[in-house]
Amino acid sequence: MKEKLFSTKNIVIMGMFGALAVVLMLFEFPIPFIAPSFYELDFSEVPVLIGTFMISPVAGVIIELVKVLLNLVINGTSTGGVGEFANFCIGCAMVIPAGLIYHHHKTKKMAVLAMAVSTIVMVVAGVFLNAWVMLPFYSQMMPLEQIIDMGAAINPAVSNVWTFVLLTVAPFNLVKGVLVSLITALLYKKVSVLLRGTH
Repeated sequence: MKEKLFSTKNIVIMGMFGALAVVLMLFEFPIPFIAPSFYELDFSEVPVLIGTFMISPVAGVIIELVKVLLNLVINGTSTGGVGEFANFCIGCAMVIPAGLIYHHHKTKKMAVLAMAVSTIVMVVAGVFLNAWVMLPFYSQMMPLEQIIDMGAAINPAVSNVWTFVLLTVAPFNLVKGVLVSLITALLYKKVSVLLRGTH
């Protein structure tokens, strides 16, 4: 198993997908009608998820780690590594269940189920990571009340940390999960066929 995972071909593919994910991280955009502008959407999980499906869940975690570490080297951090840690955890929350389900039975139906389950897991992980890690950290730079007010400006039902994460962060990650899943579904077969000669 170890030899198969760390074959030269797999290492090349994991490195390539990790580098591509870093590039995609540069193209971030907010969804202002769902979450405050400091939550920005990118599609860096697409190559991570494709690599997970092609190789294994462990490969997905490695690609996710490569993505985060390369991004730290290239762009540095404005969060003391907290944002990058949360990004890694939320990314793993998506790719690990997706990989485990898909590799149990590789069919189109299982791929759809895998991405649906992984999106839900990512949403749940995002809620707790933001409530317990990200918001306490950002509250040192911006008062928590101001952050909550930004959420309330989008959804008046937001009144505290938990309503903030449930009514802004959760929908944001749900949209991200759905879009990443759709793009992965469209690209996976083409990419896997293209790389099959090297995989």
